[in-house]
Amino acid sequence: MTDNDSNISFPSSRAIETDALLEHQVQHLLVAVEHELRSAPAGMNELSLIKSLQRPPWELLGEVSFNEPEKLYPVHFLLFHVLYRLRDQLSETGESLRISPLNICVEIQKVIGGKGVPDGVDTLRQFYLDLSQYRLPEDAIHQMMDDFWTGRPGGKGPAQAETKAAAEALGFEALPSDFPSVKQRFRRAVMHAHPDRGGNTETIQRLNEAFAVLKAHFRHSA
Repeated sequence: MTDNDSNISFPSSRAIETDALLEHQVQHLLVAVEHELRSAPAGMNELSLIKSLQRPPWELLGEVSFNEPEKLYPVHFLLFHVLYRLRDQLSETGESLRISPLNICVEIQKVIGGKGVPDGVDTLRQFYLDLSQYRLPEDAIHQMMDDFWTGRPGGKGPAQAETKAAAEALGFEALPSDFPSVKQRFRRAVMHAHPDRGGNTETIQRLNEAFAVLKAHFRHSA
């Protein structure tokens, strides 16, 4: 053994066991997520998919605190890890998987050449396929979630489909022409969705997601 060999650190048996359990859950989620998405041809948003995975017959996810990023993050990350793995699998049969918090959908049309994975470097795919990102410190989680909702790596804004879905989530029939209109509609929607008025935290989270997508759109289109 060399001096360099003595400095090598090996994962503990507990860490290996935890990773094995995580991979076991991922395999179950892959089956459940594909089934749910194929049962919803128009697609599902992230919150709806989470709820479907909480209910029988799956019951693969526990309670989720949608208004606490540090508790929502592990569920969000694991779900998107599964989605990117599923997209890679589907690409082998010529299908495509649209991945967006506002709409996750198995595309009906076949992808020419059997390439369901976009060309070039997909930084989000790289991030979510790295299971080491599942365990992040709380401050990193808050920063990551903020970056995720308010923009995209490399300074890219949200896709057109995302902005359209976000506008519809806030009650617009078409993409508004200015950001002040978005803020006004968002405040009104959150007020009506408050639990004291019969709303719930899941609805508020969905509104927050839509607002962040439109905020990113207007920031990048300015």
